[in-house]
Amino acid sequence: MLSDFETDNFDDEDEVVLFERFNFTVDKGQSPMRIDKFLTDKVANATRNKVQNAIDLGNVLVNGKPTKSNYKIKPSDEIKVFLEKPPRDTEVVPEKIPLDILFEDEHLLVVNKPAGMVVHPAHGNWTGTLVNGLVYHFNQLPTLPGNTGRPGLVHRIDKDTSGLLVIAKSEIAMTDLANQFFHHTIERAYLALVWGELQEDEGTIIAHVGRSAKDRKVMDAYPDGSQGKHAVTHWKVLERLRYVSLIQCNLETGRTHQIRAHMKFMGHPLFNDAMYGGDKIRKGTQFSKYKSFVQNCFAIMPRQALHAKSLGFVHPVTKKHLYFEAPLPEDFSSVLDKWEKYVTFED
Repeated sequence: MLSDFETDNFDDEDEVVLFERFNFTVDKGQSPMRIDKFLTDKVANATRNKVQNAIDLGNVLVNGKPTKSNYKIKPSDEIKVFLEKPPRDTEVVPEKIPLDILFEDEHLLVVNKPAGMVVHPAHGNWTGTLVNGLVYHFNQLPTLPGNTGRPGLVHRIDKDTSGLLVIAKSEIAMTDLANQFFHHTIERAYLALVWGELQEDEGTIIAHVGRSAKDRKVMDAYPDGSQGKHAVTHWKVLERLRYVSLIQCNLETGRTHQIRAHMKFMGHPLFNDAMYGGDKIRKGTQFSKYKSFVQNCFAIMPRQALHAKSLGFVHPVTKKHLYFEAPLPEDFSSVLDKWEKYVTFED
């Protein structure tokens, strides 16, 4: 039975769900009314159940704070609502998209996803995704309950993150891999280029990760555990380059944008991560030569510097331990090489 695993598998560094946003200011003459009824009346096509679910998820804010369904609105209350956009037809159109397959048998395959490829169809990206390619090459891929339109997937990575994904081809593989992700026994290591030099050589970040109240497309770290879900990232410095550092991150959990949110929280956002402030010069001089160098690096790698380097797990059927590595893609390796030469030249 797969339903036990649903809540965790699809948090893995995935694309953020898009929301419809609504803002209301309660009229000064408004009489007391439960907020769920008020919003059901105000938001077109919104059911009471949908509004209550949004409230339970913390997606309804009154005067900047999450509320409860039985809260009675008051005159001049400022209400912000974030409702998930309705899904499109879940039928996935097969497309002849080349796949970089590192391993395949009758139960699973391991693919190396290029940066720029969305993992599955969603709002704004209904074609050209990894899943569109999977359904072209493979028939009758299994699907986790509650994830219709995402056949074969047991985890995801961001559109602009490169690297490894394991895909289930059979029901037994789907169930077993989902179980391994649920119990955090999957070994996942990422390479990231971050701004600045971390004080220690290695460490662990323990901070809940949840959606920002200011921007629902962005995830924030909550070290006090007040919001979001438990998240643990183990990091280690591989190379110090004065203005940036190459680090390895091993995920104990896999929350949405976990590494990106955790490193921003640490004060070391990923290089050229526009969503988390890494697309600006965060460390270094103000000389025009240095600025030009950084801008050139941004142009070479117009994405966050994050790569899913390795993946280890137990084969669902043979029970053998499998381990895979994917080399740094050309854009990442080129930028890293430029930084190495730049700091060497300065010395």
